[in-house]
Amino acid sequence: MAAQRVSEEPAYVLHRYDWSESSLILEVFTRHHGRMALVAKGAKRPSSGFRPVLLPLQPLRLSFGGDAEIRTLKGAEWVGGHVMPTGGALLSGYYLNELLLKLLARDDPHPALFDIYALVTEVMASGHGELLQSALRTFELLLLREIGLLPLLDAQTLTLGALEPDARYSLVPEGGLRQTAASDPASLSGAQWAGLQAALAGSAPFTTTLGACAAVMAELKPQLRALLNYHCGVGTLRTRQMMIDLQSL
Repeated sequence: MAAQRVSEEPAYVLHRYDWSESSLILEVFTRHHGRMALVAKGAKRPSSGFRPVLLPLQPLRLSFGGDAEIRTLKGAEWVGGHVMPTGGALLSGYYLNELLLKLLARDDPHPALFDIYALVTEVMASGHGELLQSALRTFELLLLREIGLLPLLDAQTLTLGALEPDARYSLVPEGGLRQTAASDPASLSGAQWAGLQAALAGSAPFTTTLGACAAVMAELKPQLRALLNYHCGVGTLRTRQMMIDLQSL
């Protein structure tokens, strides 16, 4: 079988590892081929054209070939459009990259999720802190839905019964959406969960869910964090622990 050659594929670098003295292994998220591993030969050399281009959270177009598990990078071009995020926004970007590395299988395309990721990176570069928090919760919800790990948010998971608008419900890792005590701070009303479900089902889910998340961020964040940690198989994600350590200094 002839080696596959792909040209100018929209992509983002998720992570990079040293491979030999002069080369790198890249974990990339591509629009049409999903998460992939590429070897960038000679990328660490001072004269390499790859050095200023292969940066995280930057929109790229990559050309690569090969039929092995790790393909060979042939070309890389920065698309432009926004600057590299800094500070807390940069750490948030690394957090999203860690989620994709842990939850997406290789060679499994998710073009809609790729487009949402691109929108979130633009928010990160804009420097709007409050908008970024809503964008992170929106991405978490859409990621979980995309890979089939988010239950319906307008029904109790175990019974499929309708939610009572004024009752409180929590999203728990092993039980989905279930009713909880009215005093539970990590819970939303039935009406709020139904609003999130309607936003996710809209024709422009990023925009509609962004607005829905803004009103419930404090209650939603710990529930999504617990659910994501559960499916990632960790107590705390590395980037999340890094944020905690930096805040304690």
